[in-house]
Amino acid sequence: MEQKELKIELSPEVAPGKYCNLAVISHSPQEIFLDFVTVAPNMPQASVQSRIVMTPENAKNLLFALRDNIAKYEQIFGEIERKMAKQVKTTDGLPNPFQA
Repeated sequence: MEQKELKIELSPEVAPGKYCNLAVISHSPQEIFLDFVTVAPNMPQASVQSRIVMTPENAKNLLFALRDNIAKYEQIFGEIERKMAKQVKTTDGLPNPFQA
């Protein structure tokens, strides 16, 4: 079977991207929800910048693609060190890594 090339368009509105420093993952039987959040230090509230909803199969494909790309990144730039922040629960039970 011949594979066709997929052309992906990146509009000027989407191209700058959204910064996030927290991802909240939840699921239903049919979908995986990825909420990308920007948390600022000492702020009592954070807002979701973007929500991505995927099938479990596509979420698993994303997991493997991220794992592969992180391995390639570390081969070039060195190991990424995980800095574990002090975990303090927010009012909705989510960890806030910026609250002392």
